[in-house]
Amino acid sequence: MEQEYGICRVAIAPLRTDASDRAEISSQLLFGDHVEILEKKENWWLVYNAFDGYEGWMDFKQLVMITLEQYVNNHSCDHVVPAELMGTVIDEQGTKYYLSPGSNLPMLENGFCTIGAEKFAVMFTPLKITAFHTPEELIQHALFFLNAPYLWGGRNLFGIDCSGFVQIVFKLNGFQLKRDAWQQAEQGDVVDFLPAVKPGDVAFFDNTEGKIIHVGIMLSADRIIHASGKVRIDPIDDQGIYNAELGRYSHQLRIIKRFI
Repeated sequence: MEQEYGICRVAIAPLRTDASDRAEISSQLLFGDHVEILEKKENWWLVYNAFDGYEGWMDFKQLVMITLEQYVNNHSCDHVVPAELMGTVIDEQGTKYYLSPGSNLPMLENGFCTIGAEKFAVMFTPLKITAFHTPEELIQHALFFLNAPYLWGGRNLFGIDCSGFVQIVFKLNGFQLKRDAWQQAEQGDVVDFLPAVKPGDVAFFDNTEGKIIHVGIMLSADRIIHASGKVRIDPIDDQGIYNAELGRYSHQLRIIKRFI
């Protein structure tokens, strides 16, 4: 079978662990994410997300087919929805789409982006992610998600998990991180723990078996923003994250990495 490619045509599309609406959501595609189609089972397609290499099953109706040339061109998409708003785009029939921060705006030109063969009017000022971004900008983008609810597999403002939060914040600043916390922990440069921390460093946490299970962004040497129940700010020390609501440490610190 000749290889096929697609691009997400809806604001948010769940990626599932199996070809069923009842299967666990392992991640999400956002508007403009482009994929390689690996397998088909009736209405369900197994796809490979070109941005982070993540695979999952999705309803084929949430995709538009694109050519190999379009798939390759979308690798260099450098305009996204900024973190100051929910971005609105309007299709050729006049229907509005409300997009979460970090969503791609493929082939942006003269105020229009293109999904497959359809153009969408962009009703806001896009963020160019190839421009230089400072740690202060990264922190500002992270704070925009404050109080966003936690959702396993989520990558959007209304439901996001810990690694999805870190991934999208760094995407808004031009950095391409993997999807899961343990994968992100393999990227970046090691920081000599808390005394050497700078704002924007990324802390990883493990369980009793030593597996990386959580991640967050350092605001300072003693404060972290992370998604746990919701995107929240908590104190952190050499032992880990202290949750005052629980009255105990909630996550055990393993390692800190620097990407900026």
